[in-house]
Amino acid sequence: MAQKPLRLLACGDVEGKFDVLFSRVRAIQKKSGNFDLLLCVGNFFGSTPNAEWEEYKTGIKKAPIQTYVLGANNQETVKYFQDVDGCELAENITYLGRKGIFTGSSGLQIVYLSGTESLNEPVPGYSFSPKDVSSLRTMLCSTPQFKGVDILLTSPWPKYVGNFGNSSGEVDTKKCGSALISSLATGLKPRYHFAALEKTYYERLPYRNHIVLQENAQHATRFIALANVGNPEKKKYLYAFGIIPMKVMDAAELVKQPPDVTENPYRKSGKEASIGKQIPAPEEESACQFFFDLNEKQGRKRSSLGRDTKSSPYPKQPRKPPQPPGPCWFCLASPEVEKHLVVNIGTHCYLALAKGGLSDDHVLILPIGHYQSVVELSAEVVEEVEEYKATLRRFFKSRGKRCVLFERNYKSHHLQLQVIPVPLSRCTTDDIKDAFITQAQEQQMELLEIPEHSDIKQIAQPGTAYFYVELDTGEKLFHRIKKNFPLQFGREVLASEAILNIPDKSDWRQCQISKEEEETLARRFRKDFEPFDFSLDD
Repeated sequence: MAQKPLRLLACGDVEGKFDVLFSRVRAIQKKSGNFDLLLCVGNFFGSTPNAEWEEYKTGIKKAPIQTYVLGANNQETVKYFQDVDGCELAENITYLGRKGIFTGSSGLQIVYLSGTESLNEPVPGYSFSPKDVSSLRTMLCSTPQFKGVDILLTSPWPKYVGNFGNSSGEVDTKKCGSALISSLATGLKPRYHFAALEKTYYERLPYRNHIVLQENAQHATRFIALANVGNPEKKKYLYAFGIIPMKVMDAAELVKQPPDVTENPYRKSGKEASIGKQIPAPEEESACQFFFDLNEKQGRKRSSLGRDTKSSPYPKQPRKPPQPPGPCWFCLASPEVEKHLVVNIGTHCYLALAKGGLSDDHVLILPIGHYQSVVELSAEVVEEVEEYKATLRRFFKSRGKRCVLFERNYKSHHLQLQVIPVPLSRCTTDDIKDAFITQAQEQQMELLEIPEHSDIKQIAQPGTAYFYVELDTGEKLFHRIKKNFPLQFGREVLASEAILNIPDKSDWRQCQISKEEEETLARRFRKDFEPFDFSLDD
């Protein structure tokens, strides 16, 4: 049986007119049935404070459809996007992040790039750089099986998109737009590319991604620029379309050429080469940097490998861990890491206090290299993750606590294995298990119990969105995320009255403390954990 097309909506600049947009969406859904997603490009927020947004943010009003938005295009709206990796802004409204790939449970692949082009350093918080574009291209195009992506979301238009095409109206595509985005579209070969910012509607004729008679036929690309919401000229700002994910489509059906297809606008003589030259390869950071000595003892220089370099004048050269495609808050070699929260470093992993933790000893197990989830870890990293788990269980047991671990591989770019201690006097393991299952059922989610010694890799393939919980007995509960998932679910369960009874701490943003307080907690944890620190063993 053929897969039914996903029904999607794309929208141009909302500019804070949330009621106008969502009223229109409700009307469309009432007339034509429900859609699966709404994708917003351009300026989602206006440049001035908006009382409407507060109603959505506080839950007084709710978006009628799962909505994904791009980030800021100007300094005035940067404040709304606190997490560069993406976050939930309000119920049913999610910020995708600065750049990346969103893969739905259906296999639909959406690549997104927030902001406007900047060729200057430092890059403003509302812009992308040549390195950002290069990393996205490398991340996807380097695989031999790569054919293209389903959807590309950018705010600016790609420069030269009007070449060989129908008229783009008042927008001169030889002067307006971003050459970096032209390069990105050339490499990624999206089936649909949406953009905004020019306050007009332009649906370009579809264009080829192959050279006729020289290359095998490939799918065509449709570029659609959308106007601003509620514009007085009644220009089109909302676009409805159906799409079957490329990965499940029949190959012959995928490459069928529309009758009005044109040449590729970016493949103009000399132009593509000049576009490509603007994009340098991203610089790789050393995988073996030296950090401060976490044990605060004199005469020892401790490397990011987690071993005392004093013991061997010729330490074994490690395999370089995977590098992130761009800035990452959790790769240990990255300048973005809040290093004062790091409390222990192993060979392949490290421990850090959770920012806005549920308790003073809520920690994260994180890989030093860039891995998105447990299922993508190499064998040696898995081995050390298991060693950290066992060590933390012993550590917390010595302090009258049991620990609960969970991972959410959804809307996250770097594996964060959350480890939350629960006092033995508070509840039993069965109580914790029942709380997770009950709250999942209340939200119409199925948490499946999987065998104690089973490997998550046997259940989930790399790229699969999932949530899993591991109890102190080794029991595991697993949920495959198919569409939407509450980002704070794990915290909400553990913060509930049945477990820790701190419901006001279910959102980490409500639990943040000063850097000085974080440093004090980190020093205390390092001192307490030192007798259990296996990374100091010879």
